[in-house]
Amino acid sequence: MPDSMSEQLRRDMECEGLLECFHGLKELDKDCFQALVSADSQLTIDEIAERVDRERSTAYRSVQRLLNAGFIQKDQINYDQGGYYHVYSPRDPSQIADDMQRMLNDWYAKMGQLIGEFETKYEQSEQVPAEN
Repeated sequence: MPDSMSEQLRRDMECEGLLECFHGLKELDKDCFQALVSADSQLTIDEIAERVDRERSTAYRSVQRLLNAGFIQKDQINYDQGGYYHVYSPRDPSQIADDMQRMLNDWYAKMGQLIGEFETKYEQSEQVPAEN
């Protein structure tokens, strides 16, 4: 079960905690992201799996979560004789930060709307006169 907002605010967080907080990513996802960030070039799934010491299929699922969250990008490399393979790299940190800021702003606006609805709903129930 996710931590409540008050619990999250009391907890010491590192910037990598945003991966979990915003997108529900797991520890392995953070490890895969870190492997990509620290690499000198784009990596294949096999290379990522080796760096995080996991099976290829496990690394693949983690990479898919990172792709869906918008933290990494996938490029296709074509062989001259036909065929292709994919390589992965992190997106630009400023783009990721902009996306998270937009998501936070949307969340903040939604929470403000829900707080307003809460206030209206329970303010009205207090104003209803009790029948005798």
